[in-house]
Amino acid sequence: MAVNYVKENDPHIVKVGKKSSALERRAPLVATALSLVLAVIKLVFGIASGSVALLASAVDSIMDMFVSVFNFLAIRLSDRSPDEKFQFGYGKVEALAAFFEGLVVMASGFYILYEGVMKFVKNEPVEKIGDSIIVMIISIIIVFGLVSFLSYVYKKTNNLVIKSDLLHYKTDLLSNSAVLLSLGIIYFTNWYFVDAIFGIAIGLYIVKEAFELVEEGAFVLLDVSLPKEEVEKIKEIIMNHPKINDFHFLKTRQAGKVKFVEVHIVLRPDISLLEAHRIADEIEEAIKKIDDSVMWHVLIHMDPYDDSSLHEI
Repeated sequence: MAVNYVKENDPHIVKVGKKSSALERRAPLVATALSLVLAVIKLVFGIASGSVALLASAVDSIMDMFVSVFNFLAIRLSDRSPDEKFQFGYGKVEALAAFFEGLVVMASGFYILYEGVMKFVKNEPVEKIGDSIIVMIISIIIVFGLVSFLSYVYKKTNNLVIKSDLLHYKTDLLSNSAVLLSLGIIYFTNWYFVDAIFGIAIGLYIVKEAFELVEEGAFVLLDVSLPKEEVEKIKEIIMNHPKINDFHFLKTRQAGKVKFVEVHIVLRPDISLLEAHRIADEIEEAIKKIDDSVMWHVLIHMDPYDDSSLHEI
């Protein structure tokens, strides 16, 4: 029904989304810069101490840096206005980025699981524990600050790309903390198997969290419906209108910052077009108030009778 159209150069293309905020665009850049700092620190200490674990951690930080760069590009791309080829915009780029980053995090989790099992089997000693502890403390402080910042940005923006970045660095914070704890235990006990046990536990946690992120991104890409509570509110709004006799073919989905709703409403056959249009506008405005933090694209078909049995969805 009545949809807010913002004309671009092509009069047939409509704008249905909000631009990302400066905070959203800045967050991946902050994450990239801090990942670079961590990578340099770990490389310097790793080369100086000869610690393979630190060098591996440095490689992980480099990977984090490139993932954050990818997220920055994804947010910028999702800001592009709809065009002739992508007439509903680029909102799903966020879900696509979250999907692939979840796969990367999951792969990291499986690798950590493998390394944990190998260390447990071989019972390999940990060298340069003192230097490793210092580096891990520095890393935890930096990552904790980054996680706090990304959590703040996600609460403000509800951006799926920021959420995926937040998950990535939460797993880093957890793994770094666990490594520090295991190094402390080994330092005082020489129980090298502790490193393997902590590694396996962290790997399992990372795989679980990454799977949930991949699932969420996949659901958006496959046009999963809006949350059940929102769908129920939409149904309630429609059925509570005194001029609407019934409705059918209610479909919902979300892409980026835009929520899409399509529904057929049944009105009296003798109602005027002007009155039908007014009723549809009232329904649309009520639906938009469910969540005013996003844009809504509401399409309402007005039927003189229930024709759901005559058509397939």
